Amino acid sequence: MSMIHHFSGSLEDGDYSWEGIKPTVINRDEVQNVLKHVLIGPDDGSNHFIVRYFQVPVEGKTFFHKHEHEHGMLILHGQARIQIEEDFFEAKPLDALFIAGSDLHQVANTGDTPLGFLCIIPEWAKES
Repeated sequence: MSMIHHFSGSLEDGDYSWEGIKPTVINRDEVQNVLKHVLIGPDDGSNHFIVRYFQVPVEGKTFFHKHEHEHGMLILHGQARIQIEEDFFEAKPLDALFIAGSDLHQVANTGDTPLGFLCIIPEWAKES
């Protein structure tokens, strides 16, 4: 069955939230206060892909990691520095990224406001 999670936040206030979506706060090792929202996933009946929204605080970053699945990302707001293997790239709103499977990568917030991006992965990679 198809589904819509309406945006319930406030762009003016930097509140990114959606009806029926409870964010998970990631606080482990070097990653602190990163919010993860699963916008579309198995709970919605999606059998092939998952859409997630991540919000990285000022001076924050995601894990420096790799996994076998590829994924796509779209920067929604903020400024980012993306490390892919040993290369670094600057990214701004509406920049789209492709991360190949098994590439070591990390996203760091380089701006003075929270960084937000969508991340799309295959359904079988839901634990990543």
